[in-house]
Parts: sequence; structure tokens; C-alpha cells
Amino acid sequence: MNEAKSPVIGCDGATTLLEPLTELVIRAGEAILAVNRSAMNVAGKGDGSPVTEADLAADHIIVEGLAQLAPHISLLSEERVHLATPPYKDSFFLIDPLDGTKEFVAGRDEFTVNVALVTQGVPLLGIVGAPALGLIWRGIVGKGAERLTLRDGKVSQAAPIETRPCPPRGTPWTVAVSRSHGDARTEAFIDERPGAVRAVLGSAVKFGRVAEGQVDIYPRLSPTSEWDVAAGHAVIVAAGGKVTDSHGRPLHFGLGREDFLVPEFIAWGDPAAAS
Repeated sequence: MNEAKSPVIGCDGATTLLEPLTELVIRAGEAILAVNRSAMNVAGKGDGSPVTEADLAADHIIVEGLAQLAPHISLLSEERVHLATPPYKDSFFLIDPLDGTKEFVAGRDEFTVNVALVTQGVPLLGIVGAPALGLIWRGIVGKGAERLTLRDGKVSQAAPIETRPCPPRGTPWTVAVSRSHGDARTEAFIDERPGAVRAVLGSAVKFGRVAEGQVDIYPRLSPTSEWDVAAGHAVIVAAGGKVTDSHGRPLHFGLGREDFLVPEFIAWGDPAAAS
């Protein structure tokens, strides 16, 4: 879609989109869960990451749904990055139909469906659905965040969530770390916080745990893709946290960075800790 035709969506527009976008995330999650992991085909992308029929099924549901819901808003999906026309200067949807494909292939439950609405480079709305866990974290910056519990594809419980304050001096930090992606810079950053407790998690579930106050911080000081970060970014900021680079500077999305990579980020539960 031509970026120039995409409007600028603010909080009111994001609020209108929240429920129908949540329904798309739920439907995409159901399609993923319907795939037989023991019999599915797993292919490799050019960057070495896996892609499965579950990724493609979720992508189809979300993209077709957005074509009906908001055809005037540009979109960028991991599975359609070859169609991207950056920079996206106004508003666009940034989608990872199945974040944590390695977790999914391995038979674990920590994989997510990520949908973000980004306006002028900044995530405004984020939805992170964890279908195998029966959870959705969602939020609109300036409007707050909440966690939904799912049962049989329906929302059975919704609760407001907030990030938690920085641990008092002498109290260990709880730090979200990736089960599948480790790097020396991130480990060194964690080691600077003596006694830090590592919470090993997969996919964007890490953002959700920071947003709901179970985890203090999620550092990733190595490159990752914009579609892995944007939805969780919005949820954490909506819940009262902050997401920066290692120098405390804000992140921006969709503006034409090579391969849509975020060089590094730190998701802080307590924004004061980022100062």
C-alpha cells in the first residue's frame, strides 16, 4: 500500500480500532493453535529464521481483516516485508503474525501474535496475544493497558495492568531474558545489577510480563526486527513504563532503517530507572 495515502491516526482513532484489532489477534491465535506442529512443514527464510504454515495462516487472517477494517491505513507484516514501501511517516500497522516461531516449532507455549499501530514513528496502540497461554496484553499510549484472559476464544476476564516501580536498593531486579536469543552485551548489562534474577521467557511474552509488573526490565542489546518490538513497546508505555535504547533515547519505527532492524532496546518498567 502506498504510504502517502495513509492518514495520521491519534488516540481517538486507536480507541475505535482496539476491539476489532483484538478480535483479529484472537482469530489469528486460533489459526495458529489449529496447526498440527508434529506434521507441519518448516521452511527457512533468507536470514535463517523459520517460517511455518501457522505464520502464514495468521498473516492471512490479520492482513485480510485489516483490508476490511482499515483499508486506508498502510501495513507492514513480517511475512510481507518484500512489499514494504518505507518510510512510513504517518500511521501504519506493524505486524508479527507469529512471534517466537522457534518456540512454536519446539512445542512450547510462549509464542505471540503482535499487532501495533504506529503513528509518526512511535507505537500508539499495541496488542500482544499469547494464544497457548490464553492471554492478551493490550494498550493505547495515554489511555492505559490491560490484560485479557481468554477461554474458548472469548474474553473471560479483563484487568487493568501497570508496570512496577524500580526495586529498592539492595533488592534484586527481575530481568526478562530470551530463551532463544542471547548475546554478550545483554548479559553484561544484566551483570551490572548484582543478584539480578533472570526470568527466561520466549517471544513478546517478555513485554507482557514487564507491563503487568511481574518483571522489572527487559534488555535486548542486539538487533531485532521492528515487528518484534512495536506492539510490546506500546503496551509497556501504556502501562506506565518506557522503552529506550541503551543511552535512554527513544525508538522510532517504519522510517526506513535497513532491514527494519532495531539495533538495541531496553524496556523499563519504571521510567525513572531509564534516566
